[in-house]
Amino acid sequence: MTHDWSRYWRSPDRPLEAMHAHFVRHVYHRHSHDTYSFGVTEDGAQAFKCRGSAHTSAAGMVMAFNPDDPHDGHAADQLGFTYRILHIGTELVADALEDTTGRRTGLPLFAEPVLDDPLLARSLHALHLALLGGASALRRDELLRATLAAMARRGSRSFGTVDARRPAAGGTALIAERVRSRLNDSHLDDLTATDLAESAGCSRFTVYRAFHAVYGMAPSDYQRQLRLRTARRLIAEGLPLGEVAAQAGFADQSHLTRWFTRTYGVTPGAYREAAHPEPFREVTGGG
Repeated sequence: MTHDWSRYWRSPDRPLEAMHAHFVRHVYHRHSHDTYSFGVTEDGAQAFKCRGSAHTSAAGMVMAFNPDDPHDGHAADQLGFTYRILHIGTELVADALEDTTGRRTGLPLFAEPVLDDPLLARSLHALHLALLGGASALRRDELLRATLAAMARRGSRSFGTVDARRPAAGGTALIAERVRSRLNDSHLDDLTATDLAESAGCSRFTVYRAFHAVYGMAPSDYQRQLRLRTARRLIAEGLPLGEVAAQAGFADQSHLTRWFTRTYGVTPGAYREAAHPEPFREVTGGG
């Protein structure tokens, strides 16, 4: 059986990251990114849940996640899957689209997380190869602008302000927003369900049900995700992994490594190496 492997690249000065990976055993824990995530499946098939439905991305298909779209992922069969994924910051998407249109059009919103579009697949593949293959900065910028324009034109259904929460009407949305605000303000604290219930003014069960309905994950998963995003930032800044774990709210480095790998498909150490301006490094055993 082929081992899991991943290659990761990170821009040193822009919110742009890329991963090329093959996974058989690795299972992504439910998570989201604060960026757009565009992927293309090269071989096999990846199954995942997103926006309340099950989806499969087979070879040649494109995945499009809006910022903060919760999703998981795993191989659809025992042969695994190979794919390329890009994480692109919203400000970079907005700037690129303004460059191609000459005006601000808002941010693209993708209604479907899987797109069967060979042109988009080829465009994403070419951009990904340029990023990991060390193409010139000018060539990377040209491909980035062309790819984002194609994604917005062919894949998105509308333009506007990105807000993947899409809250339900009435009290449920208000409860979820209060809980989210408390988590955002205190995600490094050892919060309890009672703390969240007091912040929202309701029972612990109502807190869980409302938050999951609006944000697609449990409050504890959302808190851990905020801690992982803090860890990514600290790793990129060059802090030792043990110090990163402590500052980001993890019990120790092994605890950080376990959740970082489950969520992002790459170890903290490999991510730290990618934070330096090198084309790529291969990491075996990504699951």
